[in-house]
Amino acid sequence: MVNIDYLHFLENILTDNRKEKFLKVLQNRTKHFTIAVEDIFQMHNTSAVMRSCEIFGIQELNVIEQRYGKSIDKEIAMGAQKWVDINTFDSITTCIDSLKNKGYQIIATTPHEKDCLLEDFDITKPSALFFGTERDGLSQEILQKADGFLKIPMVGFTESLNISVSAAIIIQNLTSRLRNSTIDWHLSEDEIVAKRLSWAKNSIKDIKRIEERYFFENAK
Repeated sequence: MVNIDYLHFLENILTDNRKEKFLKVLQNRTKHFTIAVEDIFQMHNTSAVMRSCEIFGIQELNVIEQRYGKSIDKEIAMGAQKWVDINTFDSITTCIDSLKNKGYQIIATTPHEKDCLLEDFDITKPSALFFGTERDGLSQEILQKADGFLKIPMVGFTESLNISVSAAIIIQNLTSRLRNSTIDWHLSEDEIVAKRLSWAKNSIKDIKRIEERYFFENAK
């Protein structure tokens, strides 16, 4: 439960323009779709995927770090890490179980005998879209546990796209279709309030000192 008084206290420190921007952006945020990346060897690709999530309104990015323990490239992300929620997992199983428990179907973004073209994908179901490594694609474990398969139509000689490019194309297409649909894809009011608090804290440089002062004064 968000401390509303604390939220208002922090928001009073922000400019009106910043607060209005938060509300405008949050109206276009969604958890109807979520993105998952598996063991991305080049971390700048994960950072670029996160940036696409932020730009096109996906609130959560799930990162499986089973083999490579690397940090987000902040220069590539360009601040997106402040606005997107990053969930990290140390195994494929824990990631998939977590997402299924939240009601997502698992969609592997890879050509497959049972695949679906991007323009034909059913956007009505909450979906977790999985992207694989630059070297090997998605692991067999994810392919075996997937509920469906999605691919981008291609007409050239090259058979694959860089993961960050693939993610950007898919995220833009699906979120655009989602916003033009009658599906209830928005964040809940409680989720919006929680993000207002998180984003306010991320926007204030000396947040630790301010937070300590607030709770010290309100404990009296």
